[in-house]
Amino acid sequence: MNEKALLIQVLIALFLYVNFLMIFTFFQKEAFRTNTRYILFAHTLICDCAFLIFTDMLLLLTVARIIMPTGLCIVVCALLVNLNLATPLTLTAMSVERYVSICMPLRHAELSTPQRAAHAILVIQAMASVHVVVMLLSLFAAMPLSFYSSSLVCSLVMLNAYAWQKHLSDAVLQLYFLLMSLLICFSYVKIMGVARAASGEDRKSMNKGLKTVLLHALQLVLSLIQLWCPLVEAAVLRIDLKVFETVRYFDYIMFILAPRCLIPLVYGLRDESFTLVLRYYALFGCNKRVAPVNGHKPKTRSTKRQKVETV
Repeated sequence: MNEKALLIQVLIALFLYVNFLMIFTFFQKEAFRTNTRYILFAHTLICDCAFLIFTDMLLLLTVARIIMPTGLCIVVCALLVNLNLATPLTLTAMSVERYVSICMPLRHAELSTPQRAAHAILVIQAMASVHVVVMLLSLFAAMPLSFYSSSLVCSLVMLNAYAWQKHLSDAVLQLYFLLMSLLICFSYVKIMGVARAASGEDRKSMNKGLKTVLLHALQLVLSLIQLWCPLVEAAVLRIDLKVFETVRYFDYIMFILAPRCLIPLVYGLRDESFTLVLRYYALFGCNKRVAPVNGHKPKTRSTKRQKVETV
């Protein structure tokens, strides 16, 4: 477990570096801070970074067999549950934003504002907290008062001491993912209908919107697989302990760590203006070929010639 834990530390450090670099890029440009899509994207990055930090902290405490007060453990686990749901909820909101941008272009400027983005984030956090409240209420109903004054090795498993708590939690999560899947499918179908009717540059923009929604759907599927991982691990645990440790290690890297960096990175690199500024800071401003902080592309000779001819 020491070698595996060390590899996880390297991966988390790499993922956090990339995500923090993208967050730093977001705050360096006013055009990003006033765009709803970028604001929601930054919210996803911040939630993912916080989730990685807290899960890594719990991993290290578990490997070292360090105990903590139960009350503190409950707070940490509740925060993790909230962050875990905030990311797919934000992806769903981003899909709806793409739907409004493409299918309702005349109302997009009215609906897509920084103030409304802030309200959307508050709604996302409130919706993610519903699952936390359900889990905490079931925990308080199941456990005696002496449980909260004890100390233990902190783990998310402690929130589900009985089978009925796990079933209740799974039911709530299935409802979440059903609603999110319906919204993403609705956005994809509507954008597809508009894309088929469009032509030329408009069609290219629509196709890009379709790919963006599909990317959100892929990350939602990975989140759903993460929900199924405990069921698979529980079945493997009954067969062999070593196989269980290997499967759990694989699930943690593939379905918890990787999606929280790779897919946001791919999403960010698909945006040309964001990529220009990201490359500038990733290279510490040393490469003069990369566009400066303002994110504008350098004008080519042909562009200058066209302007001269127009004048």
